[in-house]
Amino acid sequence: MIRAAVLIACLTSPVAAADFEFCWEGANGYRMEGSMRIDDALLNRSLLTHDDVSAFFIQGFKDDVPLGAWDMSQVTPETSWNLSFDPRGMVFPTGGMHDSDKGQAWNAGGRADDCGNPGFGFNSGTNAQDLCVNNVWHTDSMINRYTRFPVFPLGTANLDCGGVALLGGLPQSAQSASE
Repeated sequence: MIRAAVLIACLTSPVAAADFEFCWEGANGYRMEGSMRIDDALLNRSLLTHDDVSAFFIQGFKDDVPLGAWDMSQVTPETSWNLSFDPRGMVFPTGGMHDSDKGQAWNAGGRADDCGNPGFGFNSGTNAQDLCVNNVWHTDSMINRYTRFPVFPLGTANLDCGGVALLGGLPQSAQSASE
């Protein structure tokens, strides 16, 4: 009976998690800031995917004016949702197909025109890194597909994407789960 109680206690204990933040600077005044949470036990792997992320949030801007936001709680069967993260290199891999381990599709597929209306998303594929706003591919946000996209432990870097500070953060449900 005691063993069963100990096992139940271990299975229901909160898992230690690491929080990260990132900032992407696109062309023509576009930028995106975000945050994500990953269970500590997964950080020794060489590549993590969207299946390993327990919370994720992005917010987009154009000349410091908010364009929209998205978090993984909004995923539906129709959502383009692919994330690759190299925790050893602290970088999101870029330059490959948006739905591969060298690309990103955060509520925006290969044509970046499927983020919802209203909606916001980010895509890094074989053509470029760019944004989707309200189901419109913002080609004027495009930067080179191989542009390095670093990630930082939350609060350890002075993220300066050229604009105001991150307006959002991890969804409240994710924040309270780790407290």
